[in-house]
Amino acid sequence: MSPYRIPRPRTAAGRVAGIVGAAVGVAAAGLAAGVATERTLVRRLKTDPADRYAHETFGEQRYDEAFRLELPDGTDIHVEVVEPTRPVPGHPTVVLVHGFCLDMGTFHFQRQMLAARGDYRIVAYDQPGHGRSGRLETGEYDLAVLGRTLRRVIDRTAPEGPLVLIGHSMGGMTIMAFAELFPELFGDRVVGTVLMATSGGLVAETKLVAPALLGRVGGPVLYMVSNATRYGGPVIDKARKSTSNVAWLLTRKYGFGTRKPSPALVSYVETMNSRTSADTVTRYLRTLATHSRFPALAALAATPVLVVVGDKDMITPVTHSEEIVRRLPHAEFVKIKDSGHVVMLEHADEVNAALARFLKSLQSVEER
Repeated sequence: MSPYRIPRPRTAAGRVAGIVGAAVGVAAAGLAAGVATERTLVRRLKTDPADRYAHETFGEQRYDEAFRLELPDGTDIHVEVVEPTRPVPGHPTVVLVHGFCLDMGTFHFQRQMLAARGDYRIVAYDQPGHGRSGRLETGEYDLAVLGRTLRRVIDRTAPEGPLVLIGHSMGGMTIMAFAELFPELFGDRVVGTVLMATSGGLVAETKLVAPALLGRVGGPVLYMVSNATRYGGPVIDKARKSTSNVAWLLTRKYGFGTRKPSPALVSYVETMNSRTSADTVTRYLRTLATHSRFPALAALAATPVLVVVGDKDMITPVTHSEEIVRRLPHAEFVKIKDSGHVVMLEHADEVNAALARFLKSLQSVEER
């Protein structure tokens, strides 16, 4: 029997959970066709003596303060703050907002670069249901709530002074929700925004919600999925663990654009994915599938914006970033060759260079 053949559930809820487990855990049936050889394939792909990140300690960063921030709904958020070692008056606090099924470690190399410079204060946090943050007790997650969560993090960590917001994927959508709710803060508090591999809308037409079909069929199916995880979440998570090699291959295929990405980076991203429970994944589906905040981008029109995307992004394709830039023609647009969705990990040097230039340009504006 194939190690990836999940026993047929005996109950109706179990059958739905099994279906959702397959959808959420492996996201595409095509790669499962070769399960007989996938272990050998993964072992071969993970063996790369030239992997520059083979000995990188992912998930561990220096911080000066770490705390739990409790939200009105009872969810507690894990927040970390890095104080500048060489503070420069007027430099903004940089707030890092990660994406779906990831955590603050998404910005491993950007945080590393900023901390090494020592002239910027850094705030990072795990979104609800991700990383070390708590999960929502009842109901679904909502991007508007994520926008308010960002506001609470800012109020707690940087109640005064300029800010630069950096969001990747769902993190960029969170910033758009924040802009929709608090447009008055842009230009006054928020002096710069960086949007990486994200979208202003039409997310149901991308592979961000896997499978994308779930974003198109509307409320009834999403309701069914939500209830399936309520009764069968452990079943789904067990199924995901049993297909870890396929998940690694899918992460490599959909997250990266380089023909031979760093195995260590692929493993790191897959680890972040696997730590996000099926319950959390499905309870985000509706808000991601219905995200449409192009009008909110108007709040960013009077402040500097940097848009970064990989030219081989299969999750939020280049056209989504191009649409953002069309609506914000003053934005700097950086398209990185041979990069997929996790552009800030896969091509960290190029992203860091673009980020450093952007921060320097803000400093030039301040000095005028």
